[in-house]
Amino acid sequence: MPKLKTKRAAAKRFKLTGTGKLKRNKAYKRHILTKKSAKTKRNLRKAAMTDSTNAKVMKKVLPYL
Repeated sequence: MPKLKTKRAAAKRFKLTGTGKLKRNKAYKRHILTKKSAKTKRNLRKAAMTDSTNAKVMKKVLPYL
């Protein structure tokens, strides 16, 4: 079997937690922040877990993570 290649774009965006779940950052925090409330921007700071429906695909994209 040949070695599998990791998708580098995904590797930069996801981290693995101790329990094996994938952690990601939230979107919509880059620009056009003036119209967003402080509460919205505060909630966007926190990391989120990748949804279980996407987890199987992400494990295939990130074989060595």
